[in-house]
Amino acid sequence: MLSTRNDSKFNQLREIYPVFTFEGYFYTLKQGNLHIRYHFHLDDKIAFYPRYEFPLPVKSLDQIPENCLSNLVFHLGMVEVISYWKATCSPVLHIKPFKLTPNQQAFWKKLFYKGLGEFLHLNKIDVSEKDLLGFSFEKAGEETPGVFFNGRSDEVLIPIGGGKDSLVTLNILTQTYTHPMAMAINPVQATRESVKMAGLDKQFYVIQRHLDPTLLELNQKGFLNGHTPFSSLLAFVSLLVSAFTGRNLVALSNEDSANEATIPGTDINHQYSKSYEFEQDFRNYVKRYISREISYFSFLRPLNELQIAALFARNSRYFEVFRSCNVGSKTNSWCCNCPKCLFTYIMLSAFVDEQRMVQIFGEKLFEKTSLMPLLMQLAGLTEEKPFECVGTIEEVSAALNYLINSKPPAQLPALLRDYQEKVQGVRFNSLEQQLQKWNGEHFLRDDHEKILKQALEQLK
Repeated sequence: MLSTRNDSKFNQLREIYPVFTFEGYFYTLKQGNLHIRYHFHLDDKIAFYPRYEFPLPVKSLDQIPENCLSNLVFHLGMVEVISYWKATCSPVLHIKPFKLTPNQQAFWKKLFYKGLGEFLHLNKIDVSEKDLLGFSFEKAGEETPGVFFNGRSDEVLIPIGGGKDSLVTLNILTQTYTHPMAMAINPVQATRESVKMAGLDKQFYVIQRHLDPTLLELNQKGFLNGHTPFSSLLAFVSLLVSAFTGRNLVALSNEDSANEATIPGTDINHQYSKSYEFEQDFRNYVKRYISREISYFSFLRPLNELQIAALFARNSRYFEVFRSCNVGSKTNSWCCNCPKCLFTYIMLSAFVDEQRMVQIFGEKLFEKTSLMPLLMQLAGLTEEKPFECVGTIEEVSAALNYLINSKPPAQLPALLRDYQEKVQGVRFNSLEQQLQKWNGEHFLRDDHEKILKQALEQLK
């Protein structure tokens, strides 16, 4: 991915727009939906009004005290701010609705800094966490309302993206819980079809998020732009859905592999808001400032991508509907030219025969020599991995070497043959070793851990 030096633009924009203001939020109930509208602005010069729509089950608002609902809506606004603030990276974020404690400020400063690590790196902006931004508040501002308790059921809410990971979680937990519910923000076709195939089309909570077009106009005018930590936004959205539906368990599908830095030896991680570090920080924040009852955890955290691929391969009914390609998401297709397509192809090829792989993707990706630079990145033979949600270098190498050893040398496709030549003499962990791993850093309850281990046992 090409990067552009924007440090001078960064400094200029911070001088022109020294304060970004979170002015407030408004919510109304219309036709069974909660409509939320935020108001952000840059020194009263440029205004943003992003919006959300949340379906409301009957009487759900009656069960949530007004101050608690305000707390939930405010916190969603805080993470929504990131997408707009990054256009100018104003040195001060002025927050009008509430005043944050020092501990809250530390959480948000860290999320802004590490969540925008890729953004800062690709824009070649050199700034410390301390200097990136500071907060200011109204003199008479009150602290955020305390945590709320709201008698909840021990049922599960499963955020779905349409890729293999969330479908593994969906498949296992729908067999475990009586009333599981899937949820998604602006779901694409693959997401809807996957949920329907899982039998949850009537238990599918859909949130509509509307970006303010002014932000897109600023992007076209050359303001700062880049990756934002979407999974952190999903985390705060899930809190509202949990409160509205009475489900206290929010089961994500972030794996052990998400902890690996995109640039080895640094803290820059495309998947920071999918990492164990963020999950731990978020859980602690929610417990202290929002609700002690909602449990946000990643069901797949103990596993690596190869284990997830092996579990997914046992459910061929999803092969035709799942998609992990961001490029082809709008057309419900695999572009077959991006890191996500190649990575998914590598992982699944270790467990699915070649003919079936071609049926899924429409092409033989191992014969596409144009993908060799991406393969080098995925396999750790370059300075950085692709800035995409892909697995670890170790996992990719184990899968590639397993595939190479499973074929006679004369039958190796072009990419595998070229890769073999580049790594001659290098020893890698075997596929079998990868499939036996278990990451002990997770937040699974004992019963969830038992369920996941039982699923792994079926692979043997």
